[in-house]
Amino acid sequence: QVQLVESGGGLVQAGGSLRLSCAASGRTLVTYTMGWFRQAPGKEREFVAAINWWRRSTNYADSAKGRFTISKDNSRNTVYLQMNSLKPEDTAVYYCAAYFSPSGDSSRTQDYDYWGQGTQVTVSS
Repeated sequence: QVQLVESGGGLVQAGGSLRLSCAASGRTLVTYTMGWFRQAPGKEREFVAAINWWRRSTNYADSAKGRFTISKDNSRNTVYLQMNSLKPEDTAVYYCAAYFSPSGDSSRTQDYDYWGQGTQVTVSS
């Protein structure tokens, strides 16, 4: 069992930055792929970025490329999402997720087995 707790959300003006954190516990995450998803009101949950613990390769949604960076701190069992140049359309609840794979990078919600409770990000224009 893996427990995930997100933090770092908040209100920011357009063009600003936020860094989200996802602290994982319960299992070592060496063999897990970690992802960030988001869900805006009235919309489906969508993929943002993923990183695998072993190969350290990453995958980004087109909307995140060039603005967001996913990274991890093995010693703290924590994954981060650095978000720069934020836009009002980035407003959503952001979720951290995990599934068992040492080298995965899936963008599909159905592949992820563990989810955090979400953290709200609001970008004002």
